Amino acid sequence: MTPELKEKLRNLANKYENKDFIKEDPSQFLYWYDLKGDGPLAVELSSFIAAMLAFGSRKQFIPKIQEILIQADGFNANKRGQTPGTPVKNDDRGQTPQSIENWLLAGASTFPHGPQKFYRFYSYDDMHVFFGELADIVKKYGSLGQAVQKKMQGGTDPTEGTDHSNNSKNPAEYLSSLFPKSKIVPKGKNSANKRIHMFLRWMVRQNSPVDIGIWTWVKPADLLIPLDVHVMQEAVGLGLLPQKASASRKTASFLTSAMEEVFPGDPARADFALFGLGIDDKI
Repeated sequence: MTPELKEKLRNLANKYENKDFIKEDPSQFLYWYDLKGDGPLAVELSSFIAAMLAFGSRKQFIPKIQEILIQADGFNANKRGQTPGTPVKNDDRGQTPQSIENWLLAGASTFPHGPQKFYRFYSYDDMHVFFGELADIVKKYGSLGQAVQKKMQGGTDPTEGTDHSNNSKNPAEYLSSLFPKSKIVPKGKNSANKRIHMFLRWMVRQNSPVDIGIWTWVKPADLLIPLDVHVMQEAVGLGLLPQKASASRKTASFLTSAMEEVFPGDPARADFALFGLGIDDKI
């Protein structure tokens, strides 16, 4: 990679990794709840739900994510005699526990059931399976992060044996394994699993105006770039990937290794650069 290309990618990352990035991006849901006022669990749960639905058209999936989180907020509002469905503002919560946690533990009771499609090929019933597994993780481990950390460290559990067969430093497979029944959580070991890696970027990268970095026990150096069609197109255009590259884990690993040259110890930052490259080309 030429010094000129490295400098170009760094400049693009500096330009686009800012608060304005989140306005039209699913990362806006990192800030639906407040880390200090509502707690990291509320932020983690809402962010994971958002990440799992963040595919297809943003104009379609962002309202769907909002619909879920407004229902979760409204559940707590109803418990306190407020108008059902009214989002709970941070300054209205007082000592009320995180609404998204309460809503999930109550079986996502305001969310409809049925085989009808909620978003794309996922039905309302599919979403309930997903919500149920999330609730089970909270009950068993306390949070998604604690569950993944325990699995990565090979901790024993009364209901499951210790499995040391997977020694990966990247938590993606461990995270996916927590959802054996849910269709919405990507699980393919050879797939790019973009939504999982996007969520991990949100949780792990620190000192960012976008990513919140609350999983401090994972190193940014161990992340993979969230690989989607746009990122692949830009990477191919720069000669970083071959023309016939497929959206696979192998391709994501290859591109991540290349970006380690540009962003040492933080290769996933290239996600902002490649995103920005497409915008700059249109200006």
